[in-house]
Amino acid sequence: MKPIQRRSLVDTVVDRLHSEITSGSWPVGTRIPTEAELTEQLGVSRPSVREAVRSIVQLGLLETRQGDGTYVVADDPTEVALRRTIDVADAREVLAVRRALDILAAREAASHRDDDDLAALADALAGRRAAIQAEDVDAFADHDVAFHLGIAGASHNRLLVGLYASFDASLRHSVAQNSCLSNNADPNTADLHEALFLAIERRDVDAASAAAVGVLDQSEQSLDG
Repeated sequence: MKPIQRRSLVDTVVDRLHSEITSGSWPVGTRIPTEAELTEQLGVSRPSVREAVRSIVQLGLLETRQGDGTYVVADDPTEVALRRTIDVADAREVLAVRRALDILAAREAASHRDDDDLAALADALAGRRAAIQAEDVDAFADHDVAFHLGIAGASHNRLLVGLYASFDASLRHSVAQNSCLSNNADPNTADLHEALFLAIERRDVDAASAAAVGVLDQSEQSLDG
């Protein structure tokens, strides 16, 4: 019975730590209390705290940094699991799923966007254009990803936003590798993004969908090149 009781105690500690993270009490980037502090705060043994922290680390929500403590690195275990799946997926599989999400996001954004959404998208496009002029690949990737995540946000569909955010890392890698700053990229890519923005601004659902497909076709062609 003792192992079961101890496992139950560890589960309770895991729930407490998980709650602190998902509730926002410990935001991403926060260093959590030390093992000794958690032991005192929760009234449990150090081994229970240690095992609970290890479980949260395995979930991908915490990261232990040698000599510096343990930090919150994510607040949604489902999103972490999806990111891990995406990281090992074939590039064409990722593009196929992104195609469905991008088309849906573009259509929903065209239907539900507000003025604040348009302002954010315009800022991202302006940053994107400036990065092209400066030939700054990192800045280009930042603004391009912000533009696409902004379209998902303009849908005002929280589930879609969460799913799309999981593609952040793969999207950033794709942009950096296949941006219009590279010698082999299609120079019309920027125009496709402008067309997508204008369609969303006009609330033209069909044009937004077509522009989103065009942007993804460009990415797919880069794989063949």
